[in-house]
Amino acid sequence: MQSQELLKQLHLPGVDDVRQYLRSLSTHTLVGVGAFTALTAYWYISRPKALKPPCDLRMQSVEVPGGKYARRSALMDSDKHMTHLYEDAKTLYEFFLRGVRVSNDGPCLGARKPKQPYEWLSYSQVAEKAENLGSALLHWGHSKTKNQFVGIFAQNRPEWTISDLACYTYSLVPVPLYDTLGNEAISFIIHKGDLSTILCDVPEKARLVLDCVSDREHNVRTIILMEPFDDDLVAKGKECGIDILSLSKVEAVGKAHHFKPVPPSPKDMAVVCFTSGTTGTPKGAMLTHENVASNISAFIKLIGVKQEDSVVNLPIGLVFIICPHTTLTFDLSSQGLILVHGGQIGFYQGDIRLLMDDVSTLRPTVFPMVPRLLNRLFDKIHGQANTSLKRWVLDFAYKRKEAALLSGIVRRDSIWDKLLFSKVQASLGGRVRLMMTGAAPVSATVLMFLRAVLGCHFYEGYGQTECTAGCTMSVPGDWTAGHVGAPLLCNTVKLVDVADMKYLAANGEGEVCVKGANVFLGYLNDPERTKETIDADGWVHTGDIGKWLPNGTLKIVDRKKHIFKLAQGEYIAPEKIENIYTHCDAVAQIFVHGDSLQACLVAIIVPDPDYLPVWAKKRGLEGSYTELCNNMDLKKAILEDILKLGNDAGLKSFEQVKDISLHTEMFSIQNGLLTPTLKAKRAELRNYFREEIEKLYSGIKM
Repeated sequence: MQSQELLKQLHLPGVDDVRQYLRSLSTHTLVGVGAFTALTAYWYISRPKALKPPCDLRMQSVEVPGGKYARRSALMDSDKHMTHLYEDAKTLYEFFLRGVRVSNDGPCLGARKPKQPYEWLSYSQVAEKAENLGSALLHWGHSKTKNQFVGIFAQNRPEWTISDLACYTYSLVPVPLYDTLGNEAISFIIHKGDLSTILCDVPEKARLVLDCVSDREHNVRTIILMEPFDDDLVAKGKECGIDILSLSKVEAVGKAHHFKPVPPSPKDMAVVCFTSGTTGTPKGAMLTHENVASNISAFIKLIGVKQEDSVVNLPIGLVFIICPHTTLTFDLSSQGLILVHGGQIGFYQGDIRLLMDDVSTLRPTVFPMVPRLLNRLFDKIHGQANTSLKRWVLDFAYKRKEAALLSGIVRRDSIWDKLLFSKVQASLGGRVRLMMTGAAPVSATVLMFLRAVLGCHFYEGYGQTECTAGCTMSVPGDWTAGHVGAPLLCNTVKLVDVADMKYLAANGEGEVCVKGANVFLGYLNDPERTKETIDADGWVHTGDIGKWLPNGTLKIVDRKKHIFKLAQGEYIAPEKIENIYTHCDAVAQIFVHGDSLQACLVAIIVPDPDYLPVWAKKRGLEGSYTELCNNMDLKKAILEDILKLGNDAGLKSFEQVKDISLHTEMFSIQNGLLTPTLKAKRAELRNYFREEIEKLYSGIKM
């Protein structure tokens, strides 16, 4: 009674009032209220839950006591670096043996012919082929202590992985070759690695090897071919003192002369990856089994893969491209992630134009990507939004998914997925749970958009061959862009002063240095350049400039090596300027140039062929791509736009370009202006555009 009196005094409805009100409602109203309540309850119970991050996302790395600005992952219990996760997987050979066991001899490596399903080799079949090939190599004089290196010159395919495993099984060391380096570099690697056996996929590559060794001393004795070849090739090989043999024949030799496996130890060398670099001869980075195992193990620990995950839903990965150094080690790590869990690896047909057909056929769950393909996918999606209404709808739907993503929810079953994004997801097979990108930077815009649209766990990493593949990685739950994550559990990262460029470690800026279980041994037979890269305390100096963000993640902001002085003595870091200018929608590629004889900068710009017509039309300019690139009004508009971007980003006046020239052909690996990992070859670009650069300077009045 007292409570009823109190409700009356407060003018609040009592229980009787509520009952009377409910009796006054119509049946339809009550049904509607009940349905709304039920739907609300169902939404509340069934709504997707945000992923629980493995650490506090506000502090993803912590400073190492006495480490002089060094930081480690917040997930590490101590300053001791992780070397392995599974006790039975400390080398790449043990990674494969564990896969054999946990897969129950399931399918391992798959390939397909055009318009055909994937055909699979089981784990035991792969093991048998690897032992046969490895036994033949031992029979011909290869061993752990003598003639240890074996060349592999092929596109990514099952035979490549089998060749790698053959080496691991008998403590031999594969040395990858790649035709993007050119004949001179291939010849250099064959000589530097003292290679006596080289496996090639197609006769054309065998001929290239013969061309490389025909005019100099060499130790090549055998070329093993994966594809059929003719008698002319055999005859040419004999002229060089080299036997040309089929892989099937070599496996038969190994079967007849079988050797028991000679497993490597974690400290043994696993692979020599020759980096192409932007200048000079290639450098052969020597990586140990512990280097690679620690890197993969740290990634598995970070993303939270459990044994039951691999048993219930085996990872199926697509391997579609293999390039030198960083991309190769990134690819090697991706394969290791799948093999150690007994998963399946499907290879693309070798034609990048058929890649999406391979993807839709394989329907992978793990999909390593490179920025070049991410950019293409981004462009394709936006290219289909070819009206203002479609662009508005796409942007609205993306913003809704982005908001969910930033709250920690990763999904592909929302209303926006069903209405707009399901076709994009289906184009990747519809089952992708994990995507990774590395080897080159990807723009924050592209990364955030595809993370939201694809609705899977999408990680970005940073690293280089010298630290195996990655040294930092996005932390699960942190789906923001504009950084490369926190240090992995296998290494520590620190920043050191670069005084000339005014980057100071005390301010949280400086050259990125890495130390840990994933740091390489050094460069093969090259102590001088090894000493330049690894200091006396074991830190690898990457040459990249980084900045620690308040949440403990690393942001790459510049490059140390590509700096020069202008005539007035000011230091210029061109890559920093290029990264700012490429935010202009009209710009696809840019090369900023300057030197100590000039007081200002100029640039060569390749306009984006997909966006340029739309961008130009908004400014009242029309014509074909070539016509637009020759239009002085368009050139002026692009120059004004990039200068505004530079001002907004805080570039100083001497860091802004004074004039630009528009070029219609993309910088590429094929025309020698990019490295195989799509980094600019600045010396080659300077020589290629020498006349255009001189013309730009001659027209500038200072």
